[in-house]
Amino acid sequence: MIATKSYAAQKAGDTLAPFNFERRDPGPHDVEIDILYCGVCHTDIHLVNNDWGISVYPMVPGHEIIGRVVSVGEHVKKFKPGDTAGVGCLVDSCRDCEYCNEGLEQYCANGFVLTYSAYEKDGKTITQGGYSSKIVVDERFVLKVDKRLSPEKAAPLLCAGITTYSPLKQWKVGKGHKLAIIGLGGLGHMAIKFGVSFGADVTVLSTHENKRADALKLGAHNFVVTTDEEQLKTVANTFDFILNTLSVPHDYNKYVGLLKTGGTMICVGLPTEPMQVPSFNIVFTRRCIAGSLIGGLPETQEMLDYCAENNITADVEVIPIQYIQDAYKRIQNSDIKYRFVIDMKSL
Repeated sequence: MIATKSYAAQKAGDTLAPFNFERRDPGPHDVEIDILYCGVCHTDIHLVNNDWGISVYPMVPGHEIIGRVVSVGEHVKKFKPGDTAGVGCLVDSCRDCEYCNEGLEQYCANGFVLTYSAYEKDGKTITQGGYSSKIVVDERFVLKVDKRLSPEKAAPLLCAGITTYSPLKQWKVGKGHKLAIIGLGGLGHMAIKFGVSFGADVTVLSTHENKRADALKLGAHNFVVTTDEEQLKTVANTFDFILNTLSVPHDYNKYVGLLKTGGTMICVGLPTEPMQVPSFNIVFTRRCIAGSLIGGLPETQEMLDYCAENNITADVEVIPIQYIQDAYKRIQNSDIKYRFVIDMKSL
């Protein structure tokens, strides 16, 4: 077993504190990684607080992991010691259902295994995430990270990046499309970068006027303050696609009306309250509401390679692990541009 340092929550809403535990020794197909950086996702806060009622404790959060390979199992083919590698939101799945066979492990029919706050396939070992010094993962769920990517700026690509890349690729968003992005945070700022790179006309929808300059600086073509009814009227029935990144309760119907007939709103945030949209606003306009969950391993690798080729990374603020509670408070106050990343040397 491998001694591992971390920060963990022992119960719902707990303050994260130092926690020592053991990782398994690498098996024939495993990759052992010394973690260099780990991004801080809003999901970490939801799971620490058990907002969705699915949390497992003790909990070491973190699923935006970049590190250096230190050892590999005898049957590992894709990695060698010294490689820079990434681990995202999943560390296992059944590997044999129709979705896993299509490289869509995030929709595994028999249940995927989250990087943390879940149980391994043995049904008893709790998975622990990237707010830690080491991780051991089957090579199928480990990703190659091109040396052209700065590791601290690449870490958020493992969740915020693939969460926004995947739906834009799935719905073939690109040149000739009007794309709106709801929210300018960790997800929203990545969505702007991908949307612009794919050739779409990008508009940011935000409740905060003070985010206009940042949205335009990131590459957005337009900006609309959603609390201003006059501004909203100018974009009614306008967009081919809306990517909704909000993870807080909000009025979905307000945004559905901004879609063209036949337009689609893709939801990637997970608010704690149910979605409510009058059927008339969908049936009479052939508008669609869809959802998208991260991406499979092949698509995540595709996204990382695309980012390396096109110089796309996250805007980050690097912090020591001891700052994590303050970071959580700032995330909840939307006081971050746009992703915290923990430097694991601080452990």
